[in-house]
Amino acid sequence: MQKRVFGNRPGWKRIIKRRYAQSYLDTQEFKGYVTLLHTVEVASPLVVDYEERQVCIVDSGYFWLQQFPEEKNHAVTTMFNSSGEVVQWYIDICLQNAAENGVPFYDDLYLDLVVFPSGEVILKDADELDEALAKGFINGAQYDLAWKEAEYLKRLLANSDFLLLKLAHDHRDLLLEKLE
Repeated sequence: MQKRVFGNRPGWKRIIKRRYAQSYLDTQEFKGYVTLLHTVEVASPLVVDYEERQVCIVDSGYFWLQQFPEEKNHAVTTMFNSSGEVVQWYIDICLQNAAENGVPFYDDLYLDLVVFPSGEVILKDADELDEALAKGFINGAQYDLAWKEAEYLKRLLANSDFLLLKLAHDHRDLLLEKLE
């Protein structure tokens, strides 16, 4: 089954107290929704393992900025720590970005890219993509789309041409004023 992920992350029990803002932007650089989730208080930090390192991606005071570009097959989550530093960018390859009841979402295609401030890029969840195809959760065209998008994004990242990473601070600052 394909996963639909909403920008406001409803039902995320780890978050005890939250603030949230979203906006639709139509600028020369970006067209689509942006959301900002402030994890004011969490039950426990979320630490993930990447090869030989552990990275805390959620803790009290963190911010998750999500960018849902229109008519693209990816969504970007920029994770900022409580000091405002980028911890990582997480790029979800997706079938679509859209909105339901005014809240943006993406339909996940399993394959992901993680980008660290150092510029290092990690491809994640290829096994999940293969399994989704084998179980019939996605079809061959969607499988091919996921790989094509991942390769396209890797080329942009290698050339420092992926604009959403550069816009992350500006989008965060725009939404900070709207947090509820």
